[in-house]
Parts: sequence; structure tokens; C-alpha cells
Amino acid sequence: MKHMKKIAFIFFTLIAISACSPEIGSEEWCKDMDEKAKGDWTANEATDYAKHCVF
Repeated sequence: MKHMKKIAFIFFTLIAISACSPEIGSEEWCKDMDEKAKGDWTANEATDYAKHCVF
């Protein structure tokens, strides 16, 4: 049973770490958005990009 708990803990830790994304408006976020296809942007992403990365 301890073995299963350890595996589950490691699994959820990896998911939590990989799910992190840069803060909206940061330089890294702007670079990520530049690399993302414009057609895949949501309306909120486009607004945030214009607000934080263009002006």
C-alpha cells in the first residue's frame, strides 16, 4: 500500500509541475504567445496580449 501512495504522490506532483504556465503579461508569456498560432488565441488571450505585450 505504501508503494501505491508513493507512486500516486509522484504522479500528481509531476502533473502539478508540468501544468504551470508563465504569468500573464510576463516576458515569457509574451514570447509564448508570439510562438502560438494567432488563430489558436482566445479573445481573452488576444486582449491580454494587446494590453501587456504591444503597449
